[in-house]
Amino acid sequence: MDIHSDWKYILEDELNKPYFINLLHNVELMYQSQTCYPPKNQIFRALNETPFSETKVVILGQDPYHGADQANGLSFSVNKEQSLPPSLKNIYKELVNDLGCHFPTHGDLTHWANQGVLMLNTVLTVNQGEAHSHAHLGWQTFTNRVIEVLNERKEHLVFVLWGKHAQKNFKYLNQQKHLIIESPHPSPLSAYRGFFGSKPFTKANQFLKRHHINEIQWC
Repeated sequence: MDIHSDWKYILEDELNKPYFINLLHNVELMYQSQTCYPPKNQIFRALNETPFSETKVVILGQDPYHGADQANGLSFSVNKEQSLPPSLKNIYKELVNDLGCHFPTHGDLTHWANQGVLMLNTVLTVNQGEAHSHAHLGWQTFTNRVIEVLNERKEHLVFVLWGKHAQKNFKYLNQQKHLIIESPHPSPLSAYRGFFGSKPFTKANQFLKRHHINEIQWC
């Protein structure tokens, strides 16, 4: 349960605040008393796979998958041997329609993270079988700070906000220097209300290219 990328220095003040120390203590107690996800060594995986210095795109999720062995520390991503969750299946459908990719054979999004796509959930842990069960622990204070730091200190980022929960973070973002892509959530309950056909992958790459930043190989 450690941050070992440049985020450790970027967030140094935050990591030493009493609320964060207390948060980690409470998370530790949860992991000791029940089954939680992702594995403890992957809680900060999004920040470790995608250093601050390399971040180009931010895809905000809500909290980790709560099924056995699904969550791997990256929003919307699952381990390779897992079947695709419905939201990720819809993300892939849009990917195919948007860019003409082949439909991916697994749900591990590490290859996005390693290109500078920060796959960040606003809550980083969850109890098995209980969605949103750690939302009361205070993770949002920390992840809101991550978003604020990106907004303040980086130029020409793409923020992908799918669904109302992610869109609450709109107020932190500077539209003058960043691209904010909003649409309904890819969940089967809402994807047909405007997620399909929204072309987020094309829009992100067009913006990056316009600012002379290497595009993401989404396929």
